[in-house]
Amino acid sequence: MNRLEAVYMLSSGDNAPDFALPAANMDLIQLADYRGRHNVVLYFFNKDHTPGGIAEAVEFSERVDSFAEHNTVILGVSLDECLAHELFREEEGIEFELLSDTEGEVSRRYHALKKWEAHGMVRYGIDRSTFVIDKDGLIRHAFYHVMPKGHAAEILSLVQSLGAAED
Repeated sequence: MNRLEAVYMLSSGDNAPDFALPAANMDLIQLADYRGRHNVVLYFFNKDHTPGGIAEAVEFSERVDSFAEHNTVILGVSLDECLAHELFREEEGIEFELLSDTEGEVSRRYHALKKWEAHGMVRYGIDRSTFVIDKDGLIRHAFYHVMPKGHAAEILSLVQSLGAAED
């Protein structure tokens, strides 16, 4: 990573950019709705039905109850359409909200949308990223270039320690 990239990444202590995005069922989900009530794990992933997307979503879903015990909700974001998310949730048994950022606006605000050049073409995609946001709307942990396998367990451990710090 070069110095310019580091400037454009969110980090611990930053205010989490607010957003409103449609969920798989078309309900509008706004980050501000959780302020003062819940911590939020906000993660950005490449695409529904990809090996990494499935692994990460399933691992988070398997831990939904454990996150809830620590007053934390999980929100997954990708560039997929709502209907694709709905099908993905049904097929994989995902038990948390998947949000549709088809224009990439929220992904850009979290610096999770990256561009690269391949075969002479410029393409855009998600840099798998995760943010642990506390009840006050502050980012407590920010991760870029995430590997999906085992990531949910790592985030749960951080959320558990966050709860201990609040006590």
